[in-house]
Amino acid sequence: MGVAVAGSASPPRHSRRTPPVTSHSPRHTDADPYDVIIAGCGPTGATLAAELRLHGVRVLVLEKETEPVSFVRIVGLHIRSLELMAMRGLLDRMREHGRRRPAGGFFAAIAKPAPAGLDTAHAYLLGIPQPVVVGLLEEHAIQQGAQVRRGRAVAAFAQDSHGVTVELADGQQLRARYLVGCDGGRSTVRKRLGVGFPGEPSRAETLMGEMEVGVSQEEATAKAAEIHETDSTFSLRPFGGGVYRVVVPVVHHATAVPDVAVGPDALHAGGNERAGRPPTLDDFKQQLRAVAGTDFGVHSPRWMSRFGDATRLAERYRVGRVLLAGDAAHIHPPAGGQGLNLGVQDAFNLGWKLAAQIRGRAPDTLLDTYQTERRPVAEAVLDNTRAQRELTSTEPGPQAVRRLLTELMDIDEVNRRLIEKITAIDIRYDFGAGPDLLGRRLRDLDLAQGRLYDLLHRGRGLLLDRTAGLSVDGWSDRVDHLTDPTAPLDVPCVLMRPDGYVAWIGDEQQDLDDHLARWFGEPVS
Repeated sequence: MGVAVAGSASPPRHSRRTPPVTSHSPRHTDADPYDVIIAGCGPTGATLAAELRLHGVRVLVLEKETEPVSFVRIVGLHIRSLELMAMRGLLDRMREHGRRRPAGGFFAAIAKPAPAGLDTAHAYLLGIPQPVVVGLLEEHAIQQGAQVRRGRAVAAFAQDSHGVTVELADGQQLRARYLVGCDGGRSTVRKRLGVGFPGEPSRAETLMGEMEVGVSQEEATAKAAEIHETDSTFSLRPFGGGVYRVVVPVVHHATAVPDVAVGPDALHAGGNERAGRPPTLDDFKQQLRAVAGTDFGVHSPRWMSRFGDATRLAERYRVGRVLLAGDAAHIHPPAGGQGLNLGVQDAFNLGWKLAAQIRGRAPDTLLDTYQTERRPVAEAVLDNTRAQRELTSTEPGPQAVRRLLTELMDIDEVNRRLIEKITAIDIRYDFGAGPDLLGRRLRDLDLAQGRLYDLLHRGRGLLLDRTAGLSVDGWSDRVDHLTDPTAPLDVPCVLMRPDGYVAWIGDEQQDLDDHLARWFGEPVS
């Protein structure tokens, strides 16, 4: 598990003042001891810190909570996130603490098996306790050299043409070249930046928790299955030892619904379950009786939370030297379990680009591609969670559509498309005209030199060359060159970015050089 690094004294302050870009104007400091300050040490912030450290970037992570989350909420790592963990050598550690489940039945909780032959070596969901996944990611970041300070909340910041001055809640001031807000759905960074967060407010509220029940597993399972037939938002799932995960919609609630959707970053940063009144065991019993006609004798809760189903997307992911990622940039209902995965994948996309910018190797437009690539992905996730939310309604119309979709999902192509969407292996970034593989992730291949993902642990680009006739001279400090004529590809050569997406396909050196410069900057003599 992660161990926080103790804070140091604040750096010396500037003797002259520079007009700030933002409206909040803390005093400036002499030096920029950090390249990047990250607000929030949830899964997104910890992943981003580790990715930046792979490239030697000086990183400080500020987490306002003094201790990691104490409740043992189970989250799921989907296929694309599992692949990214494998690319950095983290997957085995994750699997030690998780439980594999079939990669099916995710979309609107419609019980369909995973289609055969998914294009991945990791065709499963990994259920893993949230504190464990956050702790492993934080530990990885610290091992890479990131500093993590707990009990430190960002209160204000000002940016200028050289960097960002960050003021903490206790008045301490820190200086960095960039600031990234990974501080959850109620992001202070986003609010202080003045970035709009349009979308739909919460319409419904749900209680979620893990607790013991006072009836037999057979009785609990049978009753839960009966209710699930007409209300797919209800769940009572055993975890062993008499402990059950309870998810129950709130019926006729009188209190306002918190305008934040559930998300691992928001929860970790003190978001959803603290936004409204914390639920009690009596709340669970009351709602269980309203929905199921029985409270199942629930007792001895491990943790309890409440969340709304707000859906919102930041208008911009970047303003100058300040960026947003994870729940700070997008919130949505938890349908399909996509929230943690979306944020972690944001971090993998942003990390190598921001590092290249800091090291002076980035092409002019590289950092802007973070928003142009990731914001449409978030839009698509928000849309599919909207659709799933409608399909879980108990009204006759949505139920009729649900029955129709359930029938259509017996068609392999329909089921496959929905699974690929939920697990993020359908993503294709727009890199221009070319073969279908261009802009897509490449699965973990078995090569003469070993597994492909094992060769990506350092977070560098990779030229996989089946012709043995190409070169990455000039870029060898950023891009590895692997010659393998037997590689199981139906194209001559591929250039992979550090996040595993195919940036170029071909066999001509000049064309390769042009694309190396596009993604990795100018060559070094």
